[in-house]
Order: sequence, then C-alpha cells, then structure tokens
Amino acid sequence: MTAAEEAPRSRRRPRGDVRAGLVAAGVELARSGGPDAVVLREATRAVGVVPNAAYRHFADRDELLAEVCSAAMNELAERMAAEIGRVRGKRGNPSAAQRRLGAIGAAYLEFARDEPGLFATAFAVPQQHAYAGRDTGDAPDRTPLGLLRAALDELVEAGVLDPQRRDGIEYPIWSLVHGTAVLTGQGPLRDASGVELRQIEARTLAFIGNSLA
Repeated sequence: MTAAEEAPRSRRRPRGDVRAGLVAAGVELARSGGPDAVVLREATRAVGVVPNAAYRHFADRDELLAEVCSAAMNELAERMAAEIGRVRGKRGNPSAAQRRLGAIGAAYLEFARDEPGLFATAFAVPQQHAYAGRDTGDAPDRTPLGLLRAALDELVEAGVLDPQRRDGIEYPIWSLVHGTAVLTGQGPLRDASGVELRQIEARTLAFIGNSLA
C-alpha cells in the first residue's frame, strides 16, 4: 500500500481492510440505489482512498459488483435463517415444517420490501450463485436456495410432501415468491396499498402451502 492510497500516512489501513471497506461501501451504495449505484469512484470516496487504489483490489467495477452481489445475497440468507430460527417445533413435525417454509417465503418478501436496492443487487450477477446444483459437501448450504431446499426436504421427511414431487420443485416455488416480490416492488402492483400488498403476499404463500400438501 502506498502513501498515495491513504492520507495521512500514519493512518494507513491494512490491505484487507481497504478491500473490505470498498465492499462495505458498495453494499451501502446498492442499498440506496441498487446495482447501478455501485461505482468504484463512489466506493473509494466513501472509504477515503484515491480512485486508483480500488484497482489494487478489483480489476474493474464488475468485480466489485460481484462481491457486493454476494454480500447482498448473504444478507437475504441471514434474514431468512433468522425467521426459520423463530419457528418452534422439532424437525420433522408436519406443522412446524410447514411454518418454516412459510417463514422462508415471508422473509424473502419482507427483504424485497425493506431493502429493494439490495434485493435487486443480489440478482444482478446471477453467475455468482450456483443455483443449479446441490451442495455435496459436509457443510449445509446457507444460501437462500439452500435454505429453501432444506425446508422442502423437511416437508418430505414430515410426510407433507410426496417424495416423487420433490425433485426440482424449489424452482416453481422460488419463481412464485420472487415474481410476487418483483410485481409488488418494482412492477405494476407497486402502488397497491399496504393492506393489499400483505393480502397478495399471504395468498401467494397460502397457494404454495396448499399446493404441496
């Protein structure tokens, strides 16, 4: 790190801190303005380094956006995991399993409503996320899709979902919830009242639950 990157010299940050700071700044830019707001110059200004310093950590703006995309997706996953954790009931209990699936959908819709900039950014670089395949490692998949898959697997264990219907069913379910989020957030339903939005969301989740039982 050179003195030109940070001033004064005595307050020079470690290299990792600058990179983390740029990503954090990018997240805040995305939070307020979506993926188009993630600009290297703005991120360096927020961190307090000269614009050229960003290129020591990211080849271009797209690399920074990819990191911000992953951070936004992680924030969505954390919101979903927190809602799952609030549902009482042992794994395999039919009622609890259904409530956990509902909590996932509700958290997804709430995140899209509360954080429209991050929600849009989370899906701005789709190749960042391995949606097509299951995690084969020992660690559980904590991505939003991984959490949905785990909830559906629990429904099978609980006898709610027919095992023969399980393969790939996460995709139409995801599409329904994501479509509702887009329609009510940036689409033709965005001007609906708060009461109407809650009704639309509740009907979407009820439709999914009824279709699986």
